[in-house]
Amino acid sequence: MPFLKIQTNQSLDDTRRAALLQQASQTVARQLGKPESYVMVALEAERPMLFAGSDAPLAYLELKSIGLPAAATATLSHSLCALMAEHLNLAQDRVYIEFADAAPKMWGWNGATF
Repeated sequence: MPFLKIQTNQSLDDTRRAALLQQASQTVARQLGKPESYVMVALEAERPMLFAGSDAPLAYLELKSIGLPAAATATLSHSLCALMAEHLNLAQDRVYIEFADAAPKMWGWNGATF
């Protein structure tokens, strides 16, 4: 049920793309205490993007999950920004993250809702 969407203006080859997706999935599962089998990660690379008037390397992330505790967002922000720095080679101050706690009835899976 956790969903992490990563948008960046950076390009990645297949190896780097796979490594980022895998590590992002593991990070979200571990930090939210959820089974990785429920985690979905989407990566949109080479997107035309501008931040602070500049198209320097950047990323925008959205993390949505049922029961996402507000107390966990600071730690998640730290980990996800570090992940973007490691895999996309960008400064952590060039990353925005939107956190959203989804209501169980507003999250569908397997023909039903949670």
